Amino acid sequence: MDAQQTGFWLEREAPRLHLRELPLAEQPLHRLQQLGPGALSIAELIEVVIGTGEALGRELLARFDDLSGLARAGLDELGGVKGLGVARAARIQAALELGKRIVSASPGDAPQVRSPADAASLLLPSMSLLEQETLRVLVLDTKSCVVANVLVYQGNVNTALVRMAELFREAIRRNAPSILIAHNHPSGNPTPSPEDVRLTEEAIAAGKLLSIDLVDHVVIGHGRWLSLRERGLAFT
Repeated sequence: MDAQQTGFWLEREAPRLHLRELPLAEQPLHRLQQLGPGALSIAELIEVVIGTGEALGRELLARFDDLSGLARAGLDELGGVKGLGVARAARIQAALELGKRIVSASPGDAPQVRSPADAASLLLPSMSLLEQETLRVLVLDTKSCVVANVLVYQGNVNTALVRMAELFREAIRRNAPSILIAHNHPSGNPTPSPEDVRLTEEAIAAGKLLSIDLVDHVVIGHGRWLSLRERGLAFT
């Protein structure tokens, strides 16, 4: 007995819109060619990148909540979307990574960190969406220019695991006068924990023994950041 005879109808997946069915003036690639990429929506930019010919952009943004969620999705997760596949999923990840790198790239001279906002601008693009806690050290010269950006720990960042020697190793090697440390909170909330404050206090004390100044500890969240120095935590 078929579904109609029993009074039930089998649900069918609604077909996706093919971009070629749109008027030429509304097709993302044509709009990019005529108006430039700045005129396109995020969904349209995604559709140009993947080049499937299907209107997948809005569907992907809805499935992964937003562009940030899309950036956090793994290759297998993206590749599992019907009509996308691993190769096109890799294109999305590559495009997102290029965006992160161009924001964090500094033309010409080394970036100067004169405030926690400068450090956050440098680190936020690469650290904001990480799913693991990561601790980085910015090694600064006498003009507060970044001479090294060092990944020190990845995983659970706390005082029991972080060795002060690792924090200051590159600064000692380069005879640098100061460092800034930064780590991310995968939860997205940059509010410092008691462990963050203790780590900062220990780093300040170690820096005094080494004559290397810890200028700040910046905590990175999802699109947000917080300076322990500005909050008056650990720094006196």
